[in-house]
Amino acid sequence: MFSIEIECDPQSRDRLIADFWEQGCAGITELDARRMRVFFEDGADCGMLADRYPGAIIRAEENRDWVQTARDLLQPMPVGSRWFLVPEWRSDPTPPGRFRIEINPGMAFGTGAHESTQLCLEALEEYVQAGISVLDIGTGSGILGQAAALLGARGVYACDTDPAAMEIARPRIPASFIGSANAIRAGTADLVVANISPEAIVELGSDLWRTLRPGGVLLASGFEIQELEQLKAALGECEFRQKGRWMLAIALKAA
Repeated sequence: MFSIEIECDPQSRDRLIADFWEQGCAGITELDARRMRVFFEDGADCGMLADRYPGAIIRAEENRDWVQTARDLLQPMPVGSRWFLVPEWRSDPTPPGRFRIEINPGMAFGTGAHESTQLCLEALEEYVQAGISVLDIGTGSGILGQAAALLGARGVYACDTDPAAMEIARPRIPASFIGSANAIRAGTADLVVANISPEAIVELGSDLWRTLRPGGVLLASGFEIQELEQLKAALGECEFRQKGRWMLAIALKAA
């Protein structure tokens, strides 16, 4: 067995993890916010991986069950006051008063561990009311849409431009499709949530507002504090919340 140690920026971390799984990795360990170690069996094409991930450090590893080692590092995670995120292979009981959301870290974009996802989950607790409709733009793993449904949203819709993400999200959100927000009908949702990159928020800013009904709520995250001014220019007047260096924008559409 051998491993690849690689650096990545936080915005591309989830997609890079998903790419490693597609390349047949045996396990992934996140060393810190910008470094991860990815394990491959000896039969994997080391040369191809070196070319695919330039700058990565490759080393031989001892013979042990790295899949189980990586899984052992993943613990159930309470988020906000309503959520209990747990790896799908664990049977830990759900604490009273919390909704259980099963996750498979590495197989999707958005596992709940990232601060921007936690900000969105906590805001959904506050803004989702029974019977409203919710649109999850750039749904990734689909856990934000699933959370909205658990909170009583009447209709939950989702989109993502990545086909791999849709395969994972559809079991959580049946009403989802491959594509961007510009293909969604105007006034679709009472609440729009978008946990995407700051560049995507800026690019889709008009569509985020367009798909929202008058009087609705927009939740946008996936950007860091140093990108705040850029987002203010794209979204206008917002309330901002922070967790670590990550930010969430909350905006209301005029009735």
